[in-house]
Amino acid sequence: MSIYDFLVTDIQGNEQSMSQYAGKVLLIVNTASKCGFTPQYKALQALYDRYGADKFAVLGFPCNQFGKQEQGDETEISEFCELNFGVNFPMFAKIEVNGEQTPALYRHLKQQAKGLLGSESIKWNFTKFLVDAQGNVVERFAPTTTPESLTQKIDTLINKSK
Repeated sequence: MSIYDFLVTDIQGNEQSMSQYAGKVLLIVNTASKCGFTPQYKALQALYDRYGADKFAVLGFPCNQFGKQEQGDETEISEFCELNFGVNFPMFAKIEVNGEQTPALYRHLKQQAKGLLGSESIKWNFTKFLVDAQGNVVERFAPTTTPESLTQKIDTLINKSK
């Protein structure tokens, strides 16, 4: 099973197939608007701008599970991201990344790229999953891993997909 087999709900409430991202390298991130890592939105947008939407995408999934740092609704989240960080990469409906309500996509990501000591559980906001252009989950990164530090890995995956 690849990530292209899953359906997700965008921030406007529309169901979408992940297959629309086939052929692109992806960085999938659980986000929050009131987190110490929230300034990473700027670096995530810079990555999206750097590589262009035809080869690469950042996919943001707001989550309120950690410190209640994403309490707004989808409209508030979208406005916050756009006004404060110029975000125009795809954002999705607020989700839970741990527990029974975890969407299938995130269950898959966590199974394919386990965290510290083999844990599937996500520990905090801005955990990142890098996915290659064939839909394979390549690696998981901690919230402390900055988006700009991933450029070499992204370059490598984009060059492999040519």
